Amino acid sequence: MNFTINQLRIFLKITQTQSITKASEELHLTQPAVSIQLRNLQEQFDIPLTEVVGRKIFITDFGKEIAIAAENILNQVHAINYKTLSHKGKLAGRLKISVVSTGKYVMPYFLANFLKQHEGVELLLDVTNKLKVLESLEKNEVDFSLVSVLPENLQIEKTELMQNKLYVVSDNKQKFKSKLYDKSIFEKIHLIYREQGSGTRQTMEKFIQKNNLPVRKKMELTSNEAVKQALIAGLGCSIMPLIGIKNELQNGQLQIIPVKGFPIKSVWNLIWLKGKNHSPVASAFLNYVKKEKANIIKEKFDWFEKY
Repeated sequence: MNFTINQLRIFLKITQTQSITKASEELHLTQPAVSIQLRNLQEQFDIPLTEVVGRKIFITDFGKEIAIAAENILNQVHAINYKTLSHKGKLAGRLKISVVSTGKYVMPYFLANFLKQHEGVELLLDVTNKLKVLESLEKNEVDFSLVSVLPENLQIEKTELMQNKLYVVSDNKQKFKSKLYDKSIFEKIHLIYREQGSGTRQTMEKFIQKNNLPVRKKMELTSNEAVKQALIAGLGCSIMPLIGIKNELQNGQLQIIPVKGFPIKSVWNLIWLKGKNHSPVASAFLNYVKKEKANIIKEKFDWFEKY
């Protein structure tokens, strides 16, 4: 057999995405290039790796076994590269972090200079909802997770990064003349919710229940970006983290409605399993964050304190 590392890498991505189109996008390759490499790999086996039903690709049981082997081989290749860099005195290895969806507006700023300083570090950043973030943490699949709502059923350690604020938000076409509204405003506006499992949804619902707000639910959407677009289109109002609406506030697409009791405040925490034995890369990153977070907040998030 003469399969290549590149073929294994492409096939593994196809099995993970269940799509040649998505695999090509994530690998920054054309679809024909991915299809050719899949065909070249398949030619080396008498048993099908995939099958196409309708227009959807499925991985066969044999293909799933090959994917597991491919992942093990690729991990060993990465290990060789990291060991080579380590012998040259460079920090090298993988840093795995899972981030709640709104955290994508926070985490990159705490990673940028660290990755520039250590070119041998490979970042694996998974951005998803809170339930999946905590699942990956519980399974010990990641070094760290970024959340604004701490898990209740996991033993963790943490370091605080920065404050999180949530406001009542609408498009800029609606007129709100009062300087400060009381909770009765929720009888007049329709709220757009994030999906179940979202940290923003959880924080929002706790606040609503605690303050007995007369909420009228309009719809439920599965991402922060979808909620923003619904607001801009005038489909309702929502309770949103300030960190994710900077541009829309500054360009006038969205506005904060002044409501008594807001903002809702929480804290972005970098968390990890209690007692976890950190890799040299993870330890170096944690030390970097603790040392540099005040400077990062001052340099990158000074606008945040103006609201």
